[in-house]
Amino acid sequence: MIHFMKMAFAAEVARPVAGQVSCAACGLGQLCRAETQDGGGDASSVHQRRLQPGERLFEAGTPQSALYAVHAGFLKTCRPLQAGSSQVVGLHIMGDVLGLDGISSRVHATDAVALTSGEVCVIALVHADRLMERDHTSGARLRALLSEHVARAGDQFVTLGSLSAQQRVAAFLLDMSDRWAARGYSATIFDLCMTRKDIGSYLGLTFETVSRMLSDFRDLRWLRVDGRRVELLDRAAIERTLGTIPRR
Repeated sequence: MIHFMKMAFAAEVARPVAGQVSCAACGLGQLCRAETQDGGGDASSVHQRRLQPGERLFEAGTPQSALYAVHAGFLKTCRPLQAGSSQVVGLHIMGDVLGLDGISSRVHATDAVALTSGEVCVIALVHADRLMERDHTSGARLRALLSEHVARAGDQFVTLGSLSAQQRVAAFLLDMSDRWAARGYSATIFDLCMTRKDIGSYLGLTFETVSRMLSDFRDLRWLRVDGRRVELLDRAAIERTLGTIPRR
C-alpha cells in the first residue's frame, strides 16, 4: 500500500515537469499575438528556441536583443559576483518572462541558465518596441510586466534582509505554490525546480540549512518531500510562520 502511494505521488507530481504553459497564461502572450497578427514583422520577429540543461540563454554584460518567455522547462538567473562566483536571483517556470532587467540599458544584467531541457519563445526587442509605440494595450502589458519584475525584486530584498531561515523557506514554498497555481497546475503538488544549493543561493542560506528546514517541515507534517518535488500538506501552518508579513 505504501509503495503504491509513493508511485501515485511520483506520477502526479511529474505532470507539471513535463508540461508546457498555454499562450493565455504566458507573460508575453499578448505581445506575441499582437506581433503575429500584425503581419509587419519578418520571420525572426517571434520564434522559439530549444535549450538543453546547463545551456545559457544569455549572459550578463552582453547586448539585449529580445524578450523571452518560458514555454517549457525551467531556468535560473544569476548575478555574477567577484572571484567568479554568482548568486541566484531568479527562478523561472513556464509562463515567466526573462530579459526585463535589460530593458533600460539594453545590456543583460544577469546570466540565464537552463535548469532542464526546455523551450523559450523569443520576441525581438525591435519588434516589441514597435508594438509598444503603436499599440497602447501592448505597451500597458509590458509596463505591467516591468512593475511585477520590480515588485518581485523588492520581495526578494525583504526576504533576504528581514526573515529567519524558516520564514525564507516558507515564503519560497508559498511563492512557488502560487506561481504554479497561476499557470493552471496544482498549488499543493509541484516541483521546486532547483537543487538545494541553488535554493540556498536564492534565499541567502546554505544548502544544509535549506535541507534542514525542509526536513523540519516534513517532520511537522506540513509537507511531503520526494527529491525536488513537494506536496504541501498543511499550507495554513506554513503561512503562520510568516506571521503578519504581507504576501502578494
